[in-house]
Amino acid sequence: MSSSLTTTRVLARDLARHTGQTVTLKGWVQSCRHLGGLAFVILRDRSGVAQVVLEGELAARPLPEEAVVAVTGEVAADPRAVGGAEVRASALEVLSAPTRVPPFEINKKTLKASLETILEHRAFALRHPRIGAALRVQAALIEGFRNYLAGQGFLEVRTPKIVATGTEGGANLFPVQYFEQRAFLAQSPQLYKQMLVGAGYERVFEVGPAYRAEDHNTSRHLSEFTSLDVEMGFIDSEEDLMDLETELLRSMFAHVAERSAAELDLLGARVPEVPGRIERIPVHEAHEILRRRYRKVSPEGDLDTEGERLICQYVAGEGRPPLVFITRYPASVRPFYSFPDPDRPGLTRTFDLLLAGQEITSGGQRIHDPEVLRESLRRRGLDPAGFQHYLEIFELGMPPHGGFAIGAERLTALVLGLGNAREAAAFPRDRTRLVP
Repeated sequence: MSSSLTTTRVLARDLARHTGQTVTLKGWVQSCRHLGGLAFVILRDRSGVAQVVLEGELAARPLPEEAVVAVTGEVAADPRAVGGAEVRASALEVLSAPTRVPPFEINKKTLKASLETILEHRAFALRHPRIGAALRVQAALIEGFRNYLAGQGFLEVRTPKIVATGTEGGANLFPVQYFEQRAFLAQSPQLYKQMLVGAGYERVFEVGPAYRAEDHNTSRHLSEFTSLDVEMGFIDSEEDLMDLETELLRSMFAHVAERSAAELDLLGARVPEVPGRIERIPVHEAHEILRRRYRKVSPEGDLDTEGERLICQYVAGEGRPPLVFITRYPASVRPFYSFPDPDRPGLTRTFDLLLAGQEITSGGQRIHDPEVLRESLRRRGLDPAGFQHYLEIFELGMPPHGGFAIGAERLTALVLGLGNAREAAAFPRDRTRLVP
């Protein structure tokens, strides 16, 4: 039976507040079971689930799972129902019915499907509360990121994602045809956010896509990801940036704990504890710890995947949260704009932040002297003439500055204990996946 259903729509989570009123619920049929002359429907919407009771002709109608419906009826208190209330339907309208067999059962507590199958049918899989929780938590992380930085005087900006050259030269770039020219998808907003600091905004941040044509097919890597970028002028050293990120993460995690408590509970996750001061270990000391404690010998420079995991294990073993800054990287493994450490020749004022065995941040102080920048470009075989639009603002006066970037999907996966960064992307792009 069809109805115009002109009453106010309410969400499942708010049903108990409307006891005794006539309301409309709209959503998907999660399940329908018949008992005597009644049908008990669990209806799912964006807020959760609610119970609907059908009787008579309404109960006799076929109602397939995942049909999209609108139900009107009176709200009655019932302690046995989800949320302590149910709708006793007087009208039901099927807005859309499934026309194909689902690729897997969506209405089980745990989804019985492989990750590849889940990604192949991604939009459908996201209907499952446990699968869809990751995007809700990620939204809360990003909201917390924005809120904290805006409160610290940072301006949210937008920078181009089609660029003429890469942030670090020509490596790991996706080429695109830009009218008559060859262009690339941006690896990061790095050069632009520095330019905006020099433009006088001093403190900027961006939430936007970044693209890396890295030939990796691991649980950590995505070819397209959401980068949370920060850049700040008038710093004294990279220590200011690490202090900022410490407070930023503490605020982000507190925001998630408040806004996404239901999702955290559903997944059995807890936000990481952020200490008052996150441990800071120079990379050469990290290598020494790996040699001494774990007998792991690797070339001086960047840490590999196992090294990151072991250093976090070491820090946690000392009774501290598995958060650690690795600092003072050699210039040979850092980008051309990295500020050279005047007290330690060959090293830079840069850092990575590791969480639970994985890098979530790369950052540091940047070079602000245009001549030093040009020389750094030349040492890497890059022509400063190709970076003139970037260098111009440095020639016109640039303050000491620096920043960092956080990968939103990787951070979300680590917070929730997911095994793969793809699980924290709505429609992931990796080494082999271009659809859906």
